[in-house]
Amino acid sequence: MLLVLLLLGGAIYFLHVVKSPRCKSSAKLHGKTVIITGANTGIGKTTAMDLARRGARVILACRDSRRAEAAVQEIVQETKNKQVIFMQLDLASLKSVRSFADNFLRSESRLDLLINNAGLLSAGKTEDGFGMIFGVNHLAHFLLTVLLLDRLKASGPSRVVNLSSIAFKGGKVDLGFLRTHRDLALGSKDFQLFLTYSHSKLCNNLFTYELAKRLQGSDVTCYSVHPGYVKTEISRNFNNWGTFIFRFTEIFTRDAVSGCQTTLHCALVQDIEHLSGHFFSDCAPVLNIASKARDDAVAKKLWELSETFCGLS
Repeated sequence: MLLVLLLLGGAIYFLHVVKSPRCKSSAKLHGKTVIITGANTGIGKTTAMDLARRGARVILACRDSRRAEAAVQEIVQETKNKQVIFMQLDLASLKSVRSFADNFLRSESRLDLLINNAGLLSAGKTEDGFGMIFGVNHLAHFLLTVLLLDRLKASGPSRVVNLSSIAFKGGKVDLGFLRTHRDLALGSKDFQLFLTYSHSKLCNNLFTYELAKRLQGSDVTCYSVHPGYVKTEISRNFNNWGTFIFRFTEIFTRDAVSGCQTTLHCALVQDIEHLSGHFFSDCAPVLNIASKARDDAVAKKLWELSETFCGLS
């Protein structure tokens, strides 16, 4: 038994520490401004902590003001960087997205990094009547990015990093269904929610791919990333069985520090501009990605439908 425990412990250590690549950039970010959505916990907070240590002005774009203010205090205390602030953003409300963008554009003169980090896995509808997972994981970040594109271009070279997941492999985008139901799938059981989550991650990849094409000739690049299987709060809305499965598999997860490394890589490392629009995992581009993640026709139609949903066209 002792031998089994030692082997298991060694395997977990290998997965957590040895096999988890680290961002190797030593870049400093003094004078640079960063927005991170969902930055009051998990991967978002560790990303904010790292970028604050590098001297960036970091804006935590979050819904929960209490938790966000606590995160601001923690990051300032740890990094001694007082240029860390909270700005209200509820991704389940397109009105809130527009309000955030307006407030940001009025108060901040530049934007060097937009990290669309927030995501959820829960049932329900957004304020605008879209499926919660689709509305938060894709549509709100789509609108936020589009509203801030001119500021990103004016501040170039700048970057957009979209948190996706390897779960996109189980996803599909049925544009007809989406147009009719304003959602990616139906059902509120745990496995149905996870399937919808997979669809939303495919949307993240398609959005990044299409965005890169539309940014050609500008000084803005974009990347989608798989953070690894990370211990976060994303399963907090699951029922008892779903929660049990997630908790059981947590021994094989990365911590949030390991989970943010690919985000940092795409935000900071030089000479990856030619890989704009690509999907990254373990601090490296995935060059043999499934064709559905780079489908020109679906990516273009998803963009156009997203514009319609957001009242942009």
